[in-house]
Formats: sequence, C-alpha cells, structure tokens
Amino acid sequence: MPRMLDVSDDVRAEIGDEEADRLLVGESTPGSYDCTSCRTPGDCEQERTSTVLFVGDETAVLAFAHAGCLPSQVVRVTEEQLQGAVRSINSDSAHPQPQPQPETAAPEQAVLGVTSGLVLLTDELHPALVVEPTAPIVRPGTTGTGDDFLPLLIEQGFMPVAELSTAPAVLHGWSVLLAMGQLHAVLQPGTNGGRPVAWWQAHQPLQVTEGWRAAATKQQQVLMFAAPVGTIGRQPREDLLREALDRAAAHGRLVAAALPLAGT
Repeated sequence: MPRMLDVSDDVRAEIGDEEADRLLVGESTPGSYDCTSCRTPGDCEQERTSTVLFVGDETAVLAFAHAGCLPSQVVRVTEEQLQGAVRSINSDSAHPQPQPQPETAAPEQAVLGVTSGLVLLTDELHPALVVEPTAPIVRPGTTGTGDDFLPLLIEQGFMPVAELSTAPAVLHGWSVLLAMGQLHAVLQPGTNGGRPVAWWQAHQPLQVTEGWRAAATKQQQVLMFAAPVGTIGRQPREDLLREALDRAAAHGRLVAAALPLAGT
C-alpha cells in the first residue's frame, strides 16, 4: 500500500528531490509517529500525513503531522526554538502547565503579551488567545500619546465585541501556528498576496494545556481577543480571565476574530 504522505513543494525544495522521493516510498519515514501538532499517534500507511520541516539558523528537523492538523510546510524558527522543540520531543517529562504565563515579543514597535485559555461560548469551550500590549500603541509613522491598537486591528478585520455570547467571525488570511504541540506565532497576510508573515511570534514556543490543544485541533480555529494596555492584566486562572474579558467587552475595549489553525 503506498504511503499516504504529503511532501509540499517548499519541503521538497529544502530537503531535495532524492530525500523527498525516499520519504514517499517509505525508506526514511517511520510507519507510526506522534503528530507534531496534536501529539497523538498517527500512521503514514493508514491516514493522510503531512511532512513539516522546522528550519533553524543552523539545523533543520523533519516532523510528521496528521494532514487534518497541519499542511505540509516549512516552518522558520530560531535555532533556540528548534533546539527547545527537539528537547520537548525527546523528553517524556515535558508537560504543559495549566495556565501559561504571557509571553512577549516585539512585532515592529509593539510589545505584546499573549495568554492562552479556554473560553465558554454557547455551551462549548473554545481555545482562545488574549493579546494585550504592555504600553499604548500609536499608528506607525506618527507620534503622540494616543492608543491606536484597537483601531489598527479593526482596520485589519477584527470586530468590536459588546458581549461574549457567540464566537466571532472567521478572519481569513490570518492564522495561528500551533506546531510540535506548542504555540509559535500569529500570522497575518503578506504584502501583495505574498506568504503570511508573523504578526506576533513567541520568543520561545508557548506551552498550552492538553484541553486547549485538543479544542484547537477539533475546531481547527482559535479565537483571538485583543484589548488596550491595562484592560485585562495577567490573570492566573481562566475564570478570572473570562471576567476580565467580560468587563472589557462591556466597556467597549475588546475586539476579536476567529483565526484558522496552522496558517491554512
């Protein structure tokens, strides 16, 4: 039976035709694997499987994922991220924490805090990311003391949230990259229809809970909520995070969108 393996053109270009062909005939592919996204077992001979190549500054790691979790692709990461991911794969003791601490990164001039959590909407738990800057954000190219964070996101297609009753609409072109069972980045459309680029990228891949990852894999999307500095804060529990989101929505200080998973 031929292996149900997908090797994208980008992956083939990185590893070469000879290695790609060896993968496709099964010479260098394990029959079974742990999905690099959902971390559950898969089988190349029984189900559609994607090859995912993580490329660092000096090394690269080839991983496998259920085709329903991730498409075959090349993921550019820092060497530190890549080595951390390898340690995570090789360590049986690596477990996600119940509530990850916010991670900051600097896309252009904005410093953002990102926290993951499950949000209950219409009797269903949704995986969510809550984004809050650590300082007011002004429009690029301008100076001043205002805060244009929400207007800038609304211009990108995010919608104001008056109350958390239903899931927001899908914002196509944006996506959330969850790979090796960890959160890597929020991607936005590239310029002139080019490849997506990182709007936010973790300094180190963020651990997420098994429940969060399972919900994201099942729904194939993640809800992203954003609020101005000082609105949400660092909430240690998901119930407190939900209360902060409700307050932000009631005061007109919250925007949201549903982002497809894994940049598809």
